Amino acid sequence: MSHRYTKPLALAIALSLATGALAAPATSFDMRELDTKINACQDFNGFVNAKWVAAHPIPADRTRWGSFDALREDSLNIQHTIVEQAAKHAAMAKPGSIEQKIGWLYASGMDEATIDKAGYGPVKPELARIAALKDSAGIAAYIRDSYAQGHAVAFRFYGNGDFKDSSREIAYAGQGGLGLPTPDYYSKPDFAKIRDAYVAHIAKLFELAGTPAASAQAQAKSVLAFETRLAGASLVPTEMRKPENRYHYVSIAEAGQVTPHFDWAAFFKAQGADVGQGFSLSQPKFFAEFDRMLAETPVIEWQAYLRFHAIDGAAPYLSKPFQQEDYAFNEKTLNGQQAMQARWKRVLGTVNGSMGMALGELYVADHFPAASKQRAQELVDNLRTAYKARIEKLEWMSDATKQKALEKWASFTPKIGYPDKWRDWNGLALKPGDYYANVQAARKFNYDYMVGKIGKPVDREEWGMTPQTVNAYYNPQVNEIVFPAAILQPPFFDAKADDALNYGGIGAVIGHEMGHGYDDQGSKFDAKGNNANWWTDADRKAFEARTDKLAAQFDSYEALPGKHVNGRLTMGENIGDLGGLNAAYDALQMALAKNPAEAKSKIDGYTQDQRFFLNWARVWRGSIRPEAQLTLLNTDPHAPAKFRAIGAPSNMPAFAEAFQCKGSDAMVRDGEQRVKIW
Repeated sequence: MSHRYTKPLALAIALSLATGALAAPATSFDMRELDTKINACQDFNGFVNAKWVAAHPIPADRTRWGSFDALREDSLNIQHTIVEQAAKHAAMAKPGSIEQKIGWLYASGMDEATIDKAGYGPVKPELARIAALKDSAGIAAYIRDSYAQGHAVAFRFYGNGDFKDSSREIAYAGQGGLGLPTPDYYSKPDFAKIRDAYVAHIAKLFELAGTPAASAQAQAKSVLAFETRLAGASLVPTEMRKPENRYHYVSIAEAGQVTPHFDWAAFFKAQGADVGQGFSLSQPKFFAEFDRMLAETPVIEWQAYLRFHAIDGAAPYLSKPFQQEDYAFNEKTLNGQQAMQARWKRVLGTVNGSMGMALGELYVADHFPAASKQRAQELVDNLRTAYKARIEKLEWMSDATKQKALEKWASFTPKIGYPDKWRDWNGLALKPGDYYANVQAARKFNYDYMVGKIGKPVDREEWGMTPQTVNAYYNPQVNEIVFPAAILQPPFFDAKADDALNYGGIGAVIGHEMGHGYDDQGSKFDAKGNNANWWTDADRKAFEARTDKLAAQFDSYEALPGKHVNGRLTMGENIGDLGGLNAAYDALQMALAKNPAEAKSKIDGYTQDQRFFLNWARVWRGSIRPEAQLTLLNTDPHAPAKFRAIGAPSNMPAFAEAFQCKGSDAMVRDGEQRVKIW
């Protein structure tokens, strides 16, 4: 089943990324990229990035393009070489090795002739099962059995640390089942055209799978009505950010009172999940509606819904017409992407989704020098020192809460580059020449791996992101900050660059991730990773007064005509940026204090402080298609990149001083306008 926009529990809060199609940025900052016709104090993003953006249009097969995208493209090209070699030598590789499995998976995905010949044959058995359903008991059994094969149906199910006891892994069941980005897409007038396009998309997939046009159209309308009812019982993204809305621990018997028509004991038995005393039925309102629909909704409507999602979930792995329709709606209509990505990139995406950590093991073997890890660790240590000092100096926080904040600071666990222990892939059986079967085998293998951790202690050595990912994240339940190998490159990190560039790049990223431990949601987890209050009431009130001002600042940013940033949805990332950039600036000053000559020197005509802010803005350079921007405004907890380039600096007196800005300049927030949190 396809849940393209229904993301799993959002605990690993990461930087916003996209895909790209050009070379990675140069290792040094070419000051000729600056648009000196633009006043840095009025439009700092334009000053740093306007010329570059104008010279680098978005590629046709992308929805946005910028620094992240260019670096990710470089990573993709490295991965491409790895998987091509694995495919070429799979027959000669050690039997059962990750090289052989990756080779077979990739080669089967590139075998277009075999895939096209099969048509939609691979999904026919699933459609036959759906056609045979007779009643609500059969539907419940179908959901249970589909999940056991790794196919999510109607809701989400996963394992994660217990919010109240972070040492143990428990089961979570959460809202899901929607094919559009958020619940608002089903009701708000703004999205009426997208709803019409969605119905046309559903009907088209039905027709490709052999349904007559008239019946396909009728079933498509039924699917939209079905999902609209689910959406009406679903929380919107701003509500889903709150930990209290993502955790509701119940016994199996208590869950049964919410869903009398869905047997949770039978469900867990089918999954092989050891849930012990209970699990998190995270959104009870949603599951109450799900249960009513099991009892009330005619079987024929359930069948249309299940049939569509079976086809939709399989479409990327079926013949060309299915792949093209998948692109036409999910990429072009929703996000404005003008051309389908090259097949190798789409198949590589499947390899990453299926065996990403195995591919990462091959990636770091040749593409991550030990010196990079050591230097990154030094930067992490320096940022930790700077962040601690900022906490200690807070004038608005009491000593009691500071002590708890420092306990959390002391327990931060940094992870850099790649895991110390690699995952075992024994038991994953793949074969040459059958792409759909290989994808399904990997899906079940990964699902069983996840289920197998439920009821056991949390593995704190495990990574939630692969080394080849250009990203970083913080996980409040284990209080860790993680920096994969692929992000430790220019413009973020360059061992040959001056301190100002590195602190304005990866230093600010490190500070950003630390800042998530103290953002509006991360601050609700303690040093051990439990969802517990460690604040005095007065301190929490003072904190929220400051975050309210930051939300208002971002609410004022207009991303599209008449469409503003949602300051509440993006709150965590904006707090991370503000605290992280301040801490990185402090760390730079500490580094420069050890070398007064460097501190006073200019490079390419710019001071160290100026270069620090210049590189921060360069990190966020880029442009995005309006369709994609609209989707992200409704779904993404990150503000648009151009506002991240200016948001935090505009609240920092150090920026105004560095560029000699006046109080009336747009990039200067004075007095009550300025936000200082951490």
